[in-house]
Amino acid sequence: MAKRAAPEVNAGSMADIAFLLLIFFLVTTTIETDSGINRKLPPMEESEEDVIIKQKNIFTVLLNKNDQLLVEDEQMELKDLRQAAVAFLDNGGDKSCDYCRGQKDPTSSDNPDKAIISLANDRETSYKTYIAVQNELVAAYNELRNTRAQALYGKSFSDMEANYKDVNWPGNKEKLKEKIDQIKTEYPQKLSEVQK
Repeated sequence: MAKRAAPEVNAGSMADIAFLLLIFFLVTTTIETDSGINRKLPPMEESEEDVIIKQKNIFTVLLNKNDQLLVEDEQMELKDLRQAAVAFLDNGGDKSCDYCRGQKDPTSSDNPDKAIISLANDRETSYKTYIAVQNELVAAYNELRNTRAQALYGKSFSDMEANYKDVNWPGNKEKLKEKIDQIKTEYPQKLSEVQK
């Protein structure tokens, strides 16, 4: 009796099919990228003299591992943080700020240019709470900038920034940039972060 050859499966086109499926999934899949927290580091200064910052110009925010806030040595809820930061930044304690609408308390910050917010958190702090605190502090700056832009130009600061980024905006971008820079100079975002 003659031996029969075992029938073979033709696998020649399997590589082609696998390659086509790979290309299909590469083309149709969207990959989300995390943009992170947008922070601009201050420029390096070659100054050798130490900068002296008065303690009253530092707004201290401590965040512990239990996600509890301690603001200026007092426990505070997250919902109250924004208003406390606005009151600190807009205080105008040395009366040199003619646009500040705060209480002019001499024991609080002198003016927005000298005011610094210091955020310190534990390593065990939850990411969710850390980001929520960051959002509230940045929102305090945005609130003050929006109010100032509304008073000066009749538009909110966020609208002005959106128009500047819009490629099709028909206005004068140079003038708009000057206005945005003026508001940022009046309310500079000085946010210091420390990890314990």
